[in-house]
Amino acid sequence: MASHNTLDGTRRTGMLPGSATFRWGVITLAGIVGLTAVAGGALMVFGPADAVFMPPVDLLAGTVFRSFVIPGSLLAVVVGGTQILAAALAVIRSRWTMLALTLASLALLVWIFVETVMIPWSALQAVYFAVGLGEIGLVLIGLGLLTTRRQR
Repeated sequence: MASHNTLDGTRRTGMLPGSATFRWGVITLAGIVGLTAVAGGALMVFGPADAVFMPPVDLLAGTVFRSFVIPGSLLAVVVGGTQILAAALAVIRSRWTMLALTLASLALLVWIFVETVMIPWSALQAVYFAVGLGEIGLVLIGLGLLTTRRQR
């Protein structure tokens, strides 16, 4: 675990943005969410209506959507794309990783919030919401807002 001294003389420990722990946390969380969002969105857009994992079109009753083409495209491109971008930037150790992870986690949380308002709740939504909160936690740790401090 990485550590360094802060201006007030205390020692800051934890996942720093350049640390391997932070980097692999981003790669793992964003990578898994990105791949599953792209796969799920593609299934919604291109999958047969009777596919095992395809949600029934009845779920869209009462929403502005008549098919899963637009929601599936948004899931794949916006949610999946931002997550994969954050993971890829972490792989190459880009200075833009933190910003990409922030946007990706916000996109995921907004997606889940809107989804729970529009269609019935499922346990999978709770799992992805928790992962989105975990990503926000990584961002807060990376920004130094959540730290463990030890006196020298």
